[in-house]
Amino acid sequence: MKKILLLATGGTIASVEGNEGLVPGLSIEELLNFLPETFNNMEVDGKILMNIDSTNLQPEQWGKIADAVYTHYHDYDGFVITHGTDTLAYTSSALSYMLHGLEKPVVLTGSQVPISFKKTDAKRNVVDALRFALEDIGGVFIVFDGRVILGTRAIKMRTKSYDAFESINHPYVAYVNKDEVKYQWKPVFTAKKLSLNTNLCTDVFLMKLYPGTKPEIFDSLKDLYKGIIIESFGNGGLPFEGRNLLSKIQELTEKGIAIVITTQCLEEGENLFLYEVGRMVAHHQVILSGDMNTEAIVAKLMWALGQTDSLEQVKEIIETPLAGDLTIISDKEDGR
Repeated sequence: MKKILLLATGGTIASVEGNEGLVPGLSIEELLNFLPETFNNMEVDGKILMNIDSTNLQPEQWGKIADAVYTHYHDYDGFVITHGTDTLAYTSSALSYMLHGLEKPVVLTGSQVPISFKKTDAKRNVVDALRFALEDIGGVFIVFDGRVILGTRAIKMRTKSYDAFESINHPYVAYVNKDEVKYQWKPVFTAKKLSLNTNLCTDVFLMKLYPGTKPEIFDSLKDLYKGIIIESFGNGGLPFEGRNLLSKIQELTEKGIAIVITTQCLEEGENLFLYEVGRMVAHHQVILSGDMNTEAIVAKLMWALGQTDSLEQVKEIIETPLAGDLTIISDKEDGR
């Protein structure tokens, strides 16, 4: 019989009616009592790490979750983490970078409706997550609405529907239907020994570009942040006519600030080498993001800046695939 540890962090799944609306409040015992008693092939233990809305969950608490998995790693065969949906994809990405060499499943899930409500998706999601935690597979995954998504490839797409999450630029890992797990593909990671590295630098800013963005905005950011992610248009270019942003990019990179270029388009990623507006950006020491999603970029940049102050090394970390987060960036295909 396999042993699974359920780590609760709060979120909608554990929420109850409060004076100002839904608020996390269930104990671990109450949470587990809502689940059907069908776990004949597993022993489930539970532990509350925190009981907060995931909107309030900070990067420092990613480390607390990762440390809990690491501390109990040899005592259990798999882990399920219940979490609020709003920042779940950020947490799953962060755990993917903090925990290297996983040979056991770390499965995150949550719900759109509290588990205490009569009509809820919570029970199915937790049961599916527990079922997938029995698998002989290593890595961080999200299980939601019967679908298994790699931890670095998920985005929350819907605020109400049960199929809240999608796998972006990557196929689903598997589908869960009661006791059956049907794989679409099975990830293979080569790390041989589990290691924990929770060092982060949270001085990261995410900017969504729009027509009319003032170059002067970067003057107010350069002394506050060590990394800036720019969600640009289409394939990732920046305007250099009218309101010229390129001179500011040069100032920031010369100052040693990491500038990551991504796209507002959810699918297919950036390619700075297709158009002039992109190649003009690529002349500077910017960091390419390929087809990574924004949630993974934010967590990875914080983690990379937590490892080194070298802009060259940060660029190498971001542009190197980790935990399945990135399709390899080919210099030949780029035209560099």
